[in-house]
Amino acid sequence: MRIKGKRSLSSRRWLDRQLQDPYVKRAQREGYRCRAAFKLMEIDDKFRLIKNAKYMIDLGAAPGGWCQVLSQRSSADAKISAIDLLQLEAFDKIQLFRGDFKEEDNQRALLNYLGQKPDLIVSDMAPPTIGHAKTEHIQIMELVENAYVFTANVLQINGSFVAKIFQGGREKSFLELLQKNFREVCFFKPKSSRNLSAEIYIVATGFKKCN
Repeated sequence: MRIKGKRSLSSRRWLDRQLQDPYVKRAQREGYRCRAAFKLMEIDDKFRLIKNAKYMIDLGAAPGGWCQVLSQRSSADAKISAIDLLQLEAFDKIQLFRGDFKEEDNQRALLNYLGQKPDLIVSDMAPPTIGHAKTEHIQIMELVENAYVFTANVLQINGSFVAKIFQGGREKSFLELLQKNFREVCFFKPKSSRNLSAEIYIVATGFKKCN
């Protein structure tokens, strides 16, 4: 039992990192809902995905940092749908849905709003951290593999897919799977991702018909 008024050592360390993190401070200063917004900015600065996309889906959108970047960097006529298990406050240009993206009814809702196949699908989803790296790796790979199955079924030809993973063994075979169906696939670790974090992003562009 935790004594009231006291935090566990891991909680104190997390809080210390948050208080000292320059990206947390920058997010607060610039009005972003979380530091993760800068990760998508870095990805987009390098790969130029958002400007060239018109129909987009954000999977696992809470707390909304990626939605903000998609909204700000996309064209005025872009259409964006986003989903999360948690309730989100509204964004300009984005239709929000609450629920599990793996459910067919929710997938239809995401697509029906767009009215077209998406040309960009992004995912910053991650399981709750429990302090066991192997378990967290397995859990996030299950999430991203489900996201890819959805993507492979609905993405426009030449579209792009971005997803977060935790390194731990299965990411190599996942990259090889995507290489069969996209022209370019690579791993990318933004500077705004903490050095000690196992997270890395897979960026796939130039979708082809699945083999």
